[in-house]
Amino acid sequence: MRIAVFAGDGIGPEVTEQAVRVLQALEINGLELVEGDVGGAAYRKHGHPLPAQTLEIARSADAILFGAVGDFSLDHLERALRPEQAVLGLRKELGLFANLRPATVFKGLEDLSTLRPEVAGKIDLLIVRELNGDVYFGEKGTRTLEDGRRQGWDMMSYAEDEVRRIAHAGFKAAQGRRGKLCSVDKANVLETSQLWRDVVIEVSAQYPDVQLTHMYVDNAAMQLVKNPGAFDVIVTGNLFGDILSDQASMCVGSIGLLASASLAETDGAQGAFGLYEPIHGSAPDIAGKGLANPMATILSAAMLLRHSCGMEAEAARIEAAVAAALADGVKGGDLGGSAGTKEIGDAVIARL
Repeated sequence: MRIAVFAGDGIGPEVTEQAVRVLQALEINGLELVEGDVGGAAYRKHGHPLPAQTLEIARSADAILFGAVGDFSLDHLERALRPEQAVLGLRKELGLFANLRPATVFKGLEDLSTLRPEVAGKIDLLIVRELNGDVYFGEKGTRTLEDGRRQGWDMMSYAEDEVRRIAHAGFKAAQGRRGKLCSVDKANVLETSQLWRDVVIEVSAQYPDVQLTHMYVDNAAMQLVKNPGAFDVIVTGNLFGDILSDQASMCVGSIGLLASASLAETDGAQGAFGLYEPIHGSAPDIAGKGLANPMATILSAAMLLRHSCGMEAEAARIEAAVAAALADGVKGGDLGGSAGTKEIGDAVIARL
């Protein structure tokens, strides 16, 4: 397996370094790591946030381990040259259509959530969000009505093949967890959602071992607060997924522990090509100080091994090591502790 490592900006290099150390500690035969520049760091060095040489490294890899991008000092640039365009460019060029974002409360950290501890402690879910379609990518514009009022408009749409492929991703994810898939839509109002629901039901015939339910998005938002432990896997569109995944993150209580994956089509051999990254940003205010919590990036590396390498045992080892470190009180500042970036990396490696 050839893994591209794109550390990026801010705390990205620090947290990525610890995730790489964890991967190396597993001593996986044939695992090759290749570094590339992205984001503001790439702009300063190459004049573009996603230079051609970085994209070539990505295309030749089996997966990407990504740090973070973002540099406030470059916000004056035209949008196409801003650091964040590196992520959008990789999604577009590599066909990354399925975003997987797990949300789990680790034992002993229930008090970090704004929910009651007995409610937060039951959270163990995965949101599968379609990433390349929906209203974000539909036709849009502004116009002036006959009476002179300005009107903005955006078109929401999904073709059945777009729904089908994300549905397969959701069902496969549920097969690897507790076998429950909740499809979230707004079929009582939107024709786009009605097609979504129809296609998901069609695909479900291929997964008799997965229990499929449906929920309107407004109810799903309420249930994430009222009874989040009832969810196993949620599959939904780009707009609804954007909102619900952030809500689920805050139900957990700390973005410093949350990983994510953006997957492309699987070739049926090793697994899906994917980009794996923590959901936190570049945090320039603490960059270079050794204070950043690398656990989310380390957990992203575990997702990489699971989904792109087919190495479930190794992925589980990493996740167990992170849980053990937390249980032993090894916590970064975001969790109310005082452990530094390298100290946390050392602690996880010691518990592998």
